[in-house]
Amino acid sequence: MKENQIILGIDPGTLVMGYGLISVNKSNITLIEMGVLHLSKYKEHPERLQHIFKKMESLIALYKPTAVAIEAPFFGKNVQSMLKLGRAQGVAMAAAMMAGLQAEEYAPRKVKQSVTGQGNATKEQVWKMLQHTLNIVDDVKFMDATDAVAVALCHHYQHRTALLTQTTAAPKLKKKKSSSWESFVQQNPDRVK
Repeated sequence: MKENQIILGIDPGTLVMGYGLISVNKSNITLIEMGVLHLSKYKEHPERLQHIFKKMESLIALYKPTAVAIEAPFFGKNVQSMLKLGRAQGVAMAAAMMAGLQAEEYAPRKVKQSVTGQGNATKEQVWKMLQHTLNIVDDVKFMDATDAVAVALCHHYQHRTALLTQTTAAPKLKKKKSSSWESFVQQNPDRVK
């Protein structure tokens, strides 16, 4: 892992796009910023995509992230909604690529599992864990922003785990599945402060 990383997390949407930036160094993880881009005021879908691209460009120029993580779309029954969401995700990825960054994609269940230890955690449970992990005292108005921060944190956890696996010669041990908060804390002491 690099000395200091800034990870930009994105929760793509065509009405609201959430974003969150975290800073990671050897000793701690801190929240830099989180927020949302409201797109419902724009009537045409191409105009919304343009605003997503511009917001991504401005976030990348301002914070100079070293990594970009995007939540993968949740597959629903409405094909038109999925198509629009996929376009929003693609535009965010393209903006990252234009800045020389690779955008990595994470399924919602993977994000929840990484942050809380439970793949079926609620948005509120994810937010409570983020508050605890990142020492956030403020409350949140938009869960799209917290989802984006969770995606960024998931990216960090996934790459940290991959690095640890690559650097240790010990055989891989299968972790027991967490069935409670206590077992999650025992299996992940580095995530609890």
